[in-house]
Amino acid sequence: MDRLTNTVRPYAWGSTTAIPELLGTAPTGEPQAELWMGAHPGAPSRIDRGAGPVPLNEAIDADPAAELGEPAVRRFGPRLPFLFKILAAGAPLSVQVHPDLAQARAGFADEEVRGIPVDAPHRNYKDANHKPEALVALTPFDGLCGFRHPSEAADLLEALGVDSLKPYVDILRAQPETGALREVLAAVLTADRDAMAQTVEEAARSAARLAGQDGPHAADFAAYAATAHSFPGDPGVIAAMLLNPVTLQPGEALDLGAGVPHAYLDGLGVEIMANSDNVLRCGLTPKHVDVPELLRVVRFEATDPGVLRPEASSNGEEVYETPIDEFRLSRYVLAPGGEARTPDARTPQILLCTDGAARLRSARGELTLAPGESAFVPAGEQVELTSAQAGDAPPGATVFRATVVA
Repeated sequence: MDRLTNTVRPYAWGSTTAIPELLGTAPTGEPQAELWMGAHPGAPSRIDRGAGPVPLNEAIDADPAAELGEPAVRRFGPRLPFLFKILAAGAPLSVQVHPDLAQARAGFADEEVRGIPVDAPHRNYKDANHKPEALVALTPFDGLCGFRHPSEAADLLEALGVDSLKPYVDILRAQPETGALREVLAAVLTADRDAMAQTVEEAARSAARLAGQDGPHAADFAAYAATAHSFPGDPGVIAAMLLNPVTLQPGEALDLGAGVPHAYLDGLGVEIMANSDNVLRCGLTPKHVDVPELLRVVRFEATDPGVLRPEASSNGEEVYETPIDEFRLSRYVLAPGGEARTPDARTPQILLCTDGAARLRSARGELTLAPGESAFVPAGEQVELTSAQAGDAPPGATVFRATVVA
């Protein structure tokens, strides 16, 4: 097993304090949005086996079968097929959606044929892979996930009392579900920018006023007012009102499949995803929004956010069940003085401590992980997990395990 040295990504939406508080380090004053763990070439973790730091992707490239195990290589290729993150949202992320595997392959091939550079700002498909995700809250975590029922969205828009929103209200009330959601999202994203900016401004003022009243949507209006403050005039503010708000409590999760529009608003969480950069944006961003392609990928159906809770197993592992093979996310809650836990050694894994202090033992040695610290365990290496008292850390530990489906 190898202790990981990881990179913090300073995206503008990141919290300035959440990741430093987890790591026990001083804030820099700059946003710290994501701590990446894995072998993504954009910011690979580094390991040191005695000859100096080496990017994890280079170590895997040197001997994929030894690091990942032959079954994983046969199934997913000679690369770690997931990216593991600590995500700290201090401001809303873009409303976005991810393609399924067939859409990603077709979209990537089409843009390759058309000669669009991979790093072009208007490119949609950076690779030929899908990008399913799961996020587990470490603190109360606010987000948006999936479409509301059209009648609920109509009630919300109508309550704002903005004349320019009335045509959308009428469509949501009159059309069948799929057609109504598609038509309104398309209309919002293709409207005259100046006119839409005025609509967003009026809606934001109304939302701020309604947030202070004792109404059924007061919390929703507060979130939309805050979003509009971060993205004044952005049509994504109206698009966001079509989505379900959700607040996760620590330990609860969202499973974000292909075609489901979503956005993270505020909070600290652990995120895992298939190794892809394919994102189609609906708004709340200065980046490219390809409306025709977005409308092709989005699943226009009302859904429940589907809060996911871990399922306990007899060996102490609590699993967040998702229908994805490229990653499998679970956690161990280790009691002080409790029995050692031994994760399945058949697959490569990353172990992340998020609370307390965790001790990892294997034939190669021993590591103690503090909150925010992680280790890579190659396939075939058996590890025992126990809690460890370290410094001022409280007794016990929580360890998240990221791996692939065996």
